[in-house]
Amino acid sequence: MTSEITLFVNPTAGRGRGAHAAQPAASALRAAGFSVRTVLGENAEDALTRARAAVADGTGALVAVGGDGMANLALQAVAGTRTPLGLVAVGTGNDLARALHLPVRDPAAAGRRIAEALKGGDLRDIDLGQAEGRWFGTVLASGFDSRVNDRGNRMRWPTGRFKYDLAMLAELAAFKPFPYRIRLDDGEVREIEATLVAVGNGSSYGGGMRICPGADLTDGLFDITVVGDCSRATLLKVFPSVYRGTHVDHAKVTVHRAAKVEISAVGITGYADGEPLGPLPLTARCIAGAVRVAGL
Repeated sequence: MTSEITLFVNPTAGRGRGAHAAQPAASALRAAGFSVRTVLGENAEDALTRARAAVADGTGALVAVGGDGMANLALQAVAGTRTPLGLVAVGTGNDLARALHLPVRDPAAAGRRIAEALKGGDLRDIDLGQAEGRWFGTVLASGFDSRVNDRGNRMRWPTGRFKYDLAMLAELAAFKPFPYRIRLDDGEVREIEATLVAVGNGSSYGGGMRICPGADLTDGLFDITVVGDCSRATLLKVFPSVYRGTHVDHAKVTVHRAAKVEISAVGITGYADGEPLGPLPLTARCIAGAVRVAGL
């Protein structure tokens, strides 16, 4: 393995934490004997082009410094290759790092963990989801949660996570279940009324909401959580339990496991790792061992 490591940095992640986190992470890697170069990019497309070039040139690892959005962008560069991915999680959600039990908002510790893993060969292959030609590591969201994302992304004020709280209140005011068509693997098409359908490669989204608490990153299967046609009152009652993952015990919630899922609903956008994929219908596939991760 080459001793050169590429830091893939989002300077705006976590309200500016990304830029500050790069230095202690780089220092930890250099102290372990690695040389470090940084990829920024003028925008996401340019940054991804540069990251892919670094992978093609044989970088020893691609280390994403930022949040889940940056981790998702890095996945597009390393998935399907043998180039290890490192995560210095300093964003708002950090759900992929949480799923992998990696340091969160401690860039020096993350850098040391990555360096130790690379030097000791402590690397692990994990599954990824793929939909619309894009890889994802945590959850593909559709339904009430993605409508909240849509509304929050349109809001210019307030900033930060508070706008998504307001977006949730606004969506609740207009809430009603959506008619879905779902097909698991190559089974029959099911027509259901549902509040949301979450396709989990990892267990959580939104900064620790354990929507698919039983998801395993190494079993080659998605956990698909379906919240049925519950009322507004039931949704408000069940929602807090998502942080504990106990919502799956509610009568209106069902969990399925499959390697492929097709979901269709009118007026719903799919989001994967918090990034918009596009309107349903979407087909997602779980690809076993699609990326090698350092630091586990």
